[in-house]
Amino acid sequence: MASESQKWHLFVPKLFTVLRLGYGIKDFRQDTIAGLTVAIVALPLAMALGIASGSTPEKGLVTAVVAGFLISALGGSRFQIGGPTGAFVVVVLDVITRHGFDGLLLATALAGLMLIVAGLAGLGTWIKYIPQPVITGFTAGIAVIIFSTQIKDLLGLQMGAVPGEFFEKVGAYAEYLPTFSPQATLIAAIALAIIISLRKFAPRAPGFLIAVLAGSVLAWLFDMPVTTIGSQFGDLPRGLPMPELPAVSWDKLKAVVPSAFTIAFLAGVESLLSAVVADGMTGRRHRSNCELVAQGVANFASTLFGGLPATGAIARTATNIRSGARTPVAGMLHAVFLLLFMLLLAPLISYVPLATLAAVLVIVAWNMSEIDRFRYLMRAPAGDRLVLLLTFALTVMIDLTVAISVGVVLAAMLFMHRMAEAVAIQNRSPIIERDLDDYQRDHDEYTRRMRLPKGVEVFELRGPLFFGVANRLNDSLDRIGPMPKAFILILRDVPMIDATGASALKEFLARCRRHNTIVFLAEMTRPVKSLLHSMHVLNDSVRSVKSFDEAVEMIEKESRHEVA
Repeated sequence: MASESQKWHLFVPKLFTVLRLGYGIKDFRQDTIAGLTVAIVALPLAMALGIASGSTPEKGLVTAVVAGFLISALGGSRFQIGGPTGAFVVVVLDVITRHGFDGLLLATALAGLMLIVAGLAGLGTWIKYIPQPVITGFTAGIAVIIFSTQIKDLLGLQMGAVPGEFFEKVGAYAEYLPTFSPQATLIAAIALAIIISLRKFAPRAPGFLIAVLAGSVLAWLFDMPVTTIGSQFGDLPRGLPMPELPAVSWDKLKAVVPSAFTIAFLAGVESLLSAVVADGMTGRRHRSNCELVAQGVANFASTLFGGLPATGAIARTATNIRSGARTPVAGMLHAVFLLLFMLLLAPLISYVPLATLAAVLVIVAWNMSEIDRFRYLMRAPAGDRLVLLLTFALTVMIDLTVAISVGVVLAAMLFMHRMAEAVAIQNRSPIIERDLDDYQRDHDEYTRRMRLPKGVEVFELRGPLFFGVANRLNDSLDRIGPMPKAFILILRDVPMIDATGASALKEFLARCRRHNTIVFLAEMTRPVKSLLHSMHVLNDSVRSVKSFDEAVEMIEKESRHEVA
């Protein structure tokens, strides 16, 4: 009974947890400042993402208000900020093109129900098994697609609807390039320059909002003939529409099921990635299954108000933390402030040129591309590079659902192949450790910890460090309490490491370095050592030693020098 009670504690929203611990006026003041800051950042982003998704700016704002409020109120993270994100642009655009906006509402509602079921079934931890090359491949592919959809507004091309297929897009742009607008191009260039300059010289300034305001004022002062939100979409409504259920038919339901799975998958992956980033920045721990349930409720509720799919937004969540947020109340207030902006600023928003919102989305696409991580993974073994490049190419040229499916299946086949090779090379090391009697174990395993100097921890990894178990390495740090002065990490029984495992180990080492913890990697096999060298995991801050005893001798020697 106690275990069942503990299990249900994992579904209690973090809002209730922090309120039970105590919430004062100082907390509310900090949350208010953070919520207002994030709302200022989210205002132009929500409109831009709404337009980029093939919808309208108010749909993006409605999503940020409704889903953003519920994700913070019901979620398993203290700092998560929810709303429309760049990850959904491709999927939403495709669903609207194929099934209309009613089809999108139905797919999003269905995805919300899937997320609720997934969370209640405890599948939140399963998403950690998605390999890093797959995640980086499809996010980089989405970034390319987002950028490609903004060429029309960046250059002010006088053309109709932008084709959905990537190569058709390129052909259409080439055809209509002579119709470009110098005024729209100038406004977009100024907006980009403002955003980039502020990021370098005043990173805390709301660059997106300042760029949008500057572009709007410039277009108004000089009466530039550029397309604005008002000329393209009409006046924005003041407030939220009345809620209503999306129209349901059996034929349309069957048609949108694949898209619903894609939306649910993206919402789950993106939200949990954002929660992990927030944990890394704050030292807190999120509740993954509670977060999935909240994402499901938020997406279903978004459809009732005619909104778009929503998930955790990494950049806005990071802004929330840097602005001093203390509880989920900050995320709830960010939604409230956005609603106030809709009520008070709707007439002024109509003057915003689409070129400035296109500039905002260019920066969003650049951030999503994760160019540094992409380059880093290109140092991985050939199989991981193949997964990365194939997922990227399929995302851009074919379909996101196909890209994810092929990427995950290929990564799984690659892992099975590597394990077959690893077991053939090193069959003395079992993949799953068997239970052994005391007399069967090496006595040295029991005496190692007793021989450790004070302030030193030892970990021994057994089995492959691949995408399925990579996250456990960093989880182990959270369980030991205060960081020790040194770690001895024994890799004798690790037959192989893939790109995700290497990334997790690199993060582990970086975290130790931030706490001035020395790390000794002991008894590495030649293939493992070669891979870590090629992916630049091994550096001057990491000590590679042949044995546990050598690591202990080095620690004791350094301790004697410090005393002397």
